[in-house]
Amino acid sequence: MKAPAYSLSLLLLIYVINGIDRQIMNILVEPVKKDFGLSDGQIGWLIGGSFALFYTVAGLPIARLADRGNRRNIIAWSLLAWSAMTVLCGLAKSYPQLLLARIGVGVGEAGCTPPAHSMISDTFPPERRASAITLYSLGVPLGILFGMAFGGYLADELGWQTAFFVVGAPGLLLSAVTWLTLEEPKRGAFDVTGDRAIEPVGDALRFMAKVPAIRHMLAGCAVQTLVLAGFGAFHSSYLVRVHDLSVAQAGLRLGLVAGGAGGIAVYLSGVLADRLGRRDVRWHWWLPAYGNLLSLPFSYLAYTATDPTSAVLWIAVATLGNHQYSGLGHAVLQGLVKPRMRAVMSATALFAMNAVGFGIGPVVVGELSDAFGGGTELRKALLSLLVFMFWAAGHFLLGARTYQRDLEEKNR
Repeated sequence: MKAPAYSLSLLLLIYVINGIDRQIMNILVEPVKKDFGLSDGQIGWLIGGSFALFYTVAGLPIARLADRGNRRNIIAWSLLAWSAMTVLCGLAKSYPQLLLARIGVGVGEAGCTPPAHSMISDTFPPERRASAITLYSLGVPLGILFGMAFGGYLADELGWQTAFFVVGAPGLLLSAVTWLTLEEPKRGAFDVTGDRAIEPVGDALRFMAKVPAIRHMLAGCAVQTLVLAGFGAFHSSYLVRVHDLSVAQAGLRLGLVAGGAGGIAVYLSGVLADRLGRRDVRWHWWLPAYGNLLSLPFSYLAYTATDPTSAVLWIAVATLGNHQYSGLGHAVLQGLVKPRMRAVMSATALFAMNAVGFGIGPVVVGELSDAFGGGTELRKALLSLLVFMFWAAGHFLLGARTYQRDLEEKNR
């Protein structure tokens, strides 16, 4: 039997590939826009709207399969699918073709995180679950690091089509490794008093809807993802247009911000939540709330900076605060539902975060940028999103008020 550390490490590697294949489009915005003659609004739909719509539609039925069947197999087949579709993105000769390939990536990636969250929750006990899930969540910043830095270099040196080929190919091999070596854990191993029966989807969703803490976490994560997805979709364009960096220069800087500041924020939030949570479990909510509010002035400085060094520096500082929520949100939600609801819970969270966050955030920034006049006026569109951070923080603070009670009532 393989150690839990191996399973978590392999799931993390898969999630890194997931992050690379999703985020690679962000650094390729300018060359793709130039080749196909696109507006910022069309780019927003390419990065967010189309991808997120089909990701969310596919997520719930795949999650239902994960709560019933073999989660390892679902992850392996999904990895194969989205990697193949990433390669196909490099073959696109028009905007509609690229849009369709990106939809395929979204459908494939829908089968990654819900079964992974379920597996991790059945591999690690509750007192270590926040750390384990936030460690898995490092796949996002690490994926952005490699996708932005390496993708920008490939785009400048070999073209954006080659960038899709190179980042998509490794997942094809990793899918076989996953199929052969990832072990399926026993369901509900650490939920001794819980009901392990398979819940009908309708019953599971009604259960979730009745829990105040679940409602607030879903809303807070969705709204905050809207902001960060909007930022992430156009950060490279902001640095290229406003501060005259090349695609490779912007990609390297943004990749280091995501992998450094983003990785530190995600990992430390889990460690701090596990430690502070022993004294008061509400720290699982207070950390992302306070992180949001502290990040706001630095985001403002980032988008009003007069030089690229200051802009990147303030983006990095803001990232330390506004990325506290991602792993913690999923860890909290996994603890609030019964074992056979976990993949559906994860899919529901991803539905909210992707439909609202990735589905709307990039589109809003793109359309606002066009409305402001495009070009360097993009910075006004980015600044417009800051008000949503107050909204997200409010949900985190409200959810903390009922969290302990909701945990205790889960299995009654």
